[in-house]
Amino acid sequence: MLLCINRVNRQAGVSALEMEAFLREFLAGLPIKPKKVLLIPPDFTRYHSAAGEVSALLYRLLVPRASVELLPALGTHRPMTAAEMAHMFPGIPHTCIRVHDWQQGLTQIGEISAQRLGELSAGKMDVPVRMEINRWVASGAYDAIISIGQVVPHEVIGMAGGNKNILVGTAGSDTINKSHFLGALSDMEKIMGRLESPVRELLNEAEDRFLSHLPIYYIQTVRARNSTGQLVTSGLFAGAGPQRECFLAAARQSQQMNILRVPPLKKVVVYLDPAEFKSTWLGNKAIYRTRMALADGGELLVLAPGLVEFGEAAINEQLNRRHEYRGTPATMRAL
Repeated sequence: MLLCINRVNRQAGVSALEMEAFLREFLAGLPIKPKKVLLIPPDFTRYHSAAGEVSALLYRLLVPRASVELLPALGTHRPMTAAEMAHMFPGIPHTCIRVHDWQQGLTQIGEISAQRLGELSAGKMDVPVRMEINRWVASGAYDAIISIGQVVPHEVIGMAGGNKNILVGTAGSDTINKSHFLGALSDMEKIMGRLESPVRELLNEAEDRFLSHLPIYYIQTVRARNSTGQLVTSGLFAGAGPQRECFLAAARQSQQMNILRVPPLKKVVVYLDPAEFKSTWLGNKAIYRTRMALADGGELLVLAPGLVEFGEAAINEQLNRRHEYRGTPATMRAL
């Protein structure tokens, strides 16, 4: 089994040459020389994760001896455009890039019981969760499935990364909806930036029970700004699933570098990059990532020049327009 390997440079960041050397070491450590590989990076909404750079390098290193396909972990997000694919995955032919459909093309790999959801939610949920993932991931057709993603504070799971990329990013509606609802019920202030959370526990259990037979490997990035303000890759971590040492090492570094502690702020202004944030579905991160820093009665001003919709999918758009944003108590009463 591949042991956890890492490259860390907290000041200058990991250079392109260091990243390539790291990926060569990672590939050399695989138990076999894979002939068919599936890369699972995030989509364009995580452009700044450096996962695109890692994917392009892996593709270049693998293609002389392997067939390589790429499946962006869209979750419920809209498919990437040709321009976005070219920008994020330079050098990878678009014919090699598959599109995840969270409503069909899925395989159910198991189920987490209603009783277990009740335990994880402190009695607020008592429904089972169908654990479904993209049929290509579950097919058994690949010698290596390499999940690539950034470990960063996250409002639903605590710290994004690890098995979330597959179990949510390539999942179906039941898994995505119920895992996110579990996170919402668990109180964001008790989740954000923490290593452990009810949703992380749910996904860890699902990985242990339903994914251990697949040749899954994880490459994690940690991104932060250096002393000159430039966004750099301060850490790279890789290992085999379902061991979690690499994820935890990356998460601890991310906690140190991506969580800024401040006195309560009276006013915060957030600017959403129009190339990345086109919906409130994603733009609400402006709220999630600042609410713990705002003083009671404080003001949040969100500048969102690219905003065109509520949901990233038609059904989400319809539901948002029908029910609006009314808060947890009103949502629970409506169930």
